[in-house]
Amino acid sequence: MNAVFEATREVCEFLAAQGWRFCVIGGLAVQRWGEPRTTLDADITLLADWGEEERYVRAVLARFAPRVPNGHAFALEHRVLLVAATNGRPVDVALGALPFEVAMVQRSVPIEFAPGLILPCCTAEDLFVLKAFASRPRDWLDVESIAVRMTTLDRRRILADLTELCELKEAPEIVDRARQLLEKHR
Repeated sequence: MNAVFEATREVCEFLAAQGWRFCVIGGLAVQRWGEPRTTLDADITLLADWGEEERYVRAVLARFAPRVPNGHAFALEHRVLLVAATNGRPVDVALGALPFEVAMVQRSVPIEFAPGLILPCCTAEDLFVLKAFASRPRDWLDVESIAVRMTTLDRRRILADLTELCELKEAPEIVDRARQLLEKHR
């Protein structure tokens, strides 16, 4: 098992031991739903209701070293914990509370990422939405790889969820681009 998987297992085991709800997103999820590629870190969404961030941040930082100065304040301001697992690999733990994030964690599915390493992972549709919403060049490559590889995507749900998020960001062009990509790979 490589170092990123070991780091992911360690953090996920800690989160699960707390009884918290979470799922794997990002590059590791792309390995399952899109074109497998190298990733140097792990990304996890941890459900943390608005106003409840403090207890999650304190507990995670009591167990894992922050990767940025004043990691506690950074996590509270940006709703993401940037930590290192004990093997030094970076793990980003996003504090999720939006309705989409709650539904994403509820819809997560157990995936065997490596022999004996079964973790909750977001669905292909939810990963598509996350990547499109982030809208960086690498993310669009991942989005296209998901559309190519996963031929039974729930396109209506993707576009509905993405539209709702993009209204918050005031970025309807993201939805247009996603719609075009989905049509291209029907």
